[in-house]
Amino acid sequence: MSQLAIFGGAPIRNKPFPCWPVFDRAEEDALLEVLHSGKWWKYAYPDGDAPGPAGSKVVEFQQTFARMQGAKFGIACANGTAALEVLLKALGVGPGDEVVVPAYTFVATATAVLMVNAVPIFADINPDTFNLDPASVERAFSARTRAIIPVHFAGQAADMDAILQIAQPRKLAVIEDAAHGHGGAWKGRGLGSIGDGGTFSFQASKNMTSGEGGLIITSDERCAALCESYTSLGRKSQAPWYVHYRLGWNYRMTEFQGAILLQQLKRLEAQNSRRRANAAYLTAQLAQIPGIRTLRVPEYATRHSYHLYMFCLKERELGVSRADFLAALEKEGIPCSGGYAHPLYQNPLFLNRDFHAHDWPRDCGHDDGSVDYSAFQALCPNAERACREAVWFEHRLLLAGKEDMDDIVRAVSKIYESRHELARDTAPLGG
Repeated sequence: MSQLAIFGGAPIRNKPFPCWPVFDRAEEDALLEVLHSGKWWKYAYPDGDAPGPAGSKVVEFQQTFARMQGAKFGIACANGTAALEVLLKALGVGPGDEVVVPAYTFVATATAVLMVNAVPIFADINPDTFNLDPASVERAFSARTRAIIPVHFAGQAADMDAILQIAQPRKLAVIEDAAHGHGGAWKGRGLGSIGDGGTFSFQASKNMTSGEGGLIITSDERCAALCESYTSLGRKSQAPWYVHYRLGWNYRMTEFQGAILLQQLKRLEAQNSRRRANAAYLTAQLAQIPGIRTLRVPEYATRHSYHLYMFCLKERELGVSRADFLAALEKEGIPCSGGYAHPLYQNPLFLNRDFHAHDWPRDCGHDDGSVDYSAFQALCPNAERACREAVWFEHRLLLAGKEDMDDIVRAVSKIYESRHELARDTAPLGG
């Protein structure tokens, strides 16, 4: 048995995994084209809606991406959080409305709801997929429920059949948070095109990136027009520039970002194919190691984009705490993390109800303070468990070769074989 690197032994791996972002001369040339054009945002073009070599890079990108995902319209914006906020408002979600969101997701899924003065209500996740649990969604409803936001977490499709069956009879909006889902699909349909609309993020860590950026997709023409207006200070397409029709934001994307994303898009399918192949291999190998529980990919998740590769650590079976496991794995040369430290409702933002700078009158239709966010701990046991057990690998690791996946498996196996050494002199594991 070789000594663990955390105790001075030789690590399994000394070479780095692929870096992120991936870029080359294509991005450089695209940026220089925009730079020298002097037209750095789409409204600088005589016809801001014209895509193509002589037109806006943003318009070309948003139309190309929307078509790829199976939607009629794409509206680019500043970031994924803004995309959620704008789409919520365009679908009529407002003060006092409740929106069901998963407890295990990035904070923006819930804070976007707060930013339109609505109320996030947390539902639990399925322990086998880490996506929204439809049974928990059913329990989260009230007379004030207006929408559901399923998150296609890590790039895997949520159970959209069950979610739509819940939402449609109640006339609830379904907003797909596909921040991780570039190129992903549910039953062959692109993520984001299944509900009333979907949102994507192009932040630095995402499978496609321009540093920041977001996109809304929808096939509803009225919704698309509203989203376009809200992202540009309430203007209307083809209307005079200084005429504003509704309260909106300045949430626009620059031409530099559009140019980069057009190049990133060309690599996406090949990268995602490699991620899927490596993830399938990892799952087959890691599932054989005691103490490792791999996640399930349901048949409806026909294209998983693997923004993250995740598995769960069964501490008692492995005989090692997750904290010690993660530390040992890092020392073996495998970058990893435990993901979220706690479900969203345990953030001080929710426990302290620090939502707004001023007190709101109780009769304005805004959150009346009746939701006790501390109570969700008992309602979301799977989210609590995921925060204790999950192990995350960044998607860039999955862009490596099969021999690199073998390094990951060898490192996990080495920790299992040396578990007694690692567990020595540590506190007993909890329940």
